[in-house]
Amino acid sequence: MGAPQEPEVDVVTRDSSHNLGILLRHVHLSGPVSRAELAERMGLNRSTILALTAELTAAGLVSEQIPGGTGGRGRPSLVVRPRPGRVYVLAFDVAVDKLTAVRVELGGAIVDRHEAPRPRAGADLDLVVDVLARFGRQLYRTAPAGAICVGIGASYCGMIRPGDGVVRYGPDLGWVDQAFGTALSQRLGLGMPVAVGNEAHLGAQAEQQRGAGIGLQNLIYLHGDVGVGGGIIVGGKLLAGDGGYGCEVGHMMINPYDGRPCLCGSRGCFEAEVGERALLQNAGRPDSEFGRDAVRTVIDDADRGDPAAQESVRRIGDWLGIGVANVINLFNPGMVVFGGMLRDVYPAAAAEVRARIAVNVLPVARERVLLRTSGLGDNATIVGAAELAFAPLLTDPLGVLAGRESATVASGLGARRSA
Repeated sequence: MGAPQEPEVDVVTRDSSHNLGILLRHVHLSGPVSRAELAERMGLNRSTILALTAELTAAGLVSEQIPGGTGGRGRPSLVVRPRPGRVYVLAFDVAVDKLTAVRVELGGAIVDRHEAPRPRAGADLDLVVDVLARFGRQLYRTAPAGAICVGIGASYCGMIRPGDGVVRYGPDLGWVDQAFGTALSQRLGLGMPVAVGNEAHLGAQAEQQRGAGIGLQNLIYLHGDVGVGGGIIVGGKLLAGDGGYGCEVGHMMINPYDGRPCLCGSRGCFEAEVGERALLQNAGRPDSEFGRDAVRTVIDDADRGDPAAQESVRRIGDWLGIGVANVINLFNPGMVVFGGMLRDVYPAAAAEVRARIAVNVLPVARERVLLRTSGLGDNATIVGAAELAFAPLLTDPLGVLAGRESATVASGLGARRSA
């Protein structure tokens, strides 16, 4: 007698749950899409698609409509779209100078937002958590009646330990081994964990799913804040590294002999040569000037012909080009995306960057690569945090929804929200 076989009903249930997640992901990322298109994308017959959409419709996650402009013969394929107001996630972004919290509906629409400045005051876990928790509770209380929060995600400008949201290292403001995810979850008091990711990793995934790099399998995202972070997509997946700390391109050494000091303790790191401090100091600006507005002022002055500003932009552009040339040679991406502060720097320094690529990148690697600024603008990292929060729902839609409905009822959070 052979080993007992797994009951067929369990296989069917497992496959159905898997396909529900895939279908919901298509609708979530693509927006309204016809049943016929879903069948083609998923390689399933139309009756199976009908059954899957019926389950998701009954759960209130999607709705179906007859497409407009269907004047031809035959029965039109119904269009499946995310149902607004049914489920949402909370997403947070911790940048060097700003704290942001948003509520995001299925389909990716940001429907509410709160922002506050973040002082450059050193290790400030309590301040950050207090502000974000207050914002998060406000977003929760003002959500539509009956809407279910299905996840919470956060983006942080540092190295994040996978699984528990601990910030292992955030050099710009001195965070070392700070239990950010746990602290924020506890302060929110919503009975849900907070999934935390590195800002550039999340920005890369967001740009590949919703931004400048939709459909690309190989993409590099460079995020400038005070320093520079990197996210690298290889074969459609994030290159995370052995411990989850990969893609730290900001600490790639590009000027080892007379390089500028870096906050990490080294010299000549990529971010030391192209970051905010280098741009402002090269332009002769005082230490009292800092932040995104100060960076934009230098770029505007360069555009108006100020010699010091022009020389600073030229030098930054040359070092930026060297770093970009290195990553293109290493990873052969289809696109390099510039986000954060680099959205402002790259257009001003594009000539220098392209000159370095022309000289220092192998011809076969440079012949197809595209250089683009972020398609999501300053929302890239927080969109990535929202997608991190949606991930469990898009894996097991009905299971996650049922669990969150039960938890909300059991805890009385729904009643407190409407109070």
